[in-house]
Amino acid sequence: MSNKILVLGANGNVGQALVPLLLARGEQVKAASRSGKAVAGAEGVVFDYTRPETFAAAFDGVDRAYVMLPTGYVNVCALLLPVIEAAAARRVKVVLQSVLGVDADDAIPYRKVEIALEKSGTPHVILRPNWFADNFHTFWKAGIDHGSIALPAAGGKSSFIDVRDIAASAAAALGSARFDGRAFNLTGPEALGYAEAAALLSRVLGKPVEYQAIDDAAFIAALTGAGVAQDYGAFLASIFHPVREGWTAVLSPDVETLTGEPPRSLETYACDHAPALGGSQV
Repeated sequence: MSNKILVLGANGNVGQALVPLLLARGEQVKAASRSGKAVAGAEGVVFDYTRPETFAAAFDGVDRAYVMLPTGYVNVCALLLPVIEAAAARRVKVVLQSVLGVDADDAIPYRKVEIALEKSGTPHVILRPNWFADNFHTFWKAGIDHGSIALPAAGGKSSFIDVRDIAASAAAALGSARFDGRAFNLTGPEALGYAEAAALLSRVLGKPVEYQAIDDAAFIAALTGAGVAQDYGAFLASIFHPVREGWTAVLSPDVETLTGEPPRSLETYACDHAPALGGSQV
């Protein structure tokens, strides 16, 4: 019987944290990416969401899979539904990385993928993370370098989740059957607005960082000016609507339910990632 885990997006933010964690737990891991290169000592395998012919080799010999859609894609159903079907056909357990709040409406694309997984008959766990704390040293890093975070979030708050806690939650779901058939909302321990987050980063990094509330049009223009595709820029702008409405301020105990440990705070994230954030006192 197979006893190996396939990690899609192994080179991404969550994947880079998850693969070493699984290996440290003694799991056999297939790290999937378009290049197929080995990751952190795990076996590498070529996988491309747009090329279904790569699915069979990726799923060969695995009994569990971490399924997520990398940054930059907006056609959620078109890319993820065939992956769910391929996993279910092989009776591979799927731990799906979805998005916080999609259960509010069955018409939301990620919710459609969740429903397909729920109906597939294969063992599964759904993880719905909130906004990543790690966005501050990836997506928002250029702004922080210039002392400003300009986003269309208004005064909305988010319970930012550290990628390491997403990975730990995923490892727990992949390593046990006791969470099967359930969905978990992954949040940090507190909800902060971006002005509060900017003040926290200023304090930790030892340099001024301010929050500038902008509208969707200005946000999209800034992204496209930096080379982001128009459709993806519009998608990113659209997902700030829940932030402005206060829906991302929710707090959940699910990280601790899954891992036995409380989630990391944004301050802990910032202290641990101060060099990547460009702190002046590191």
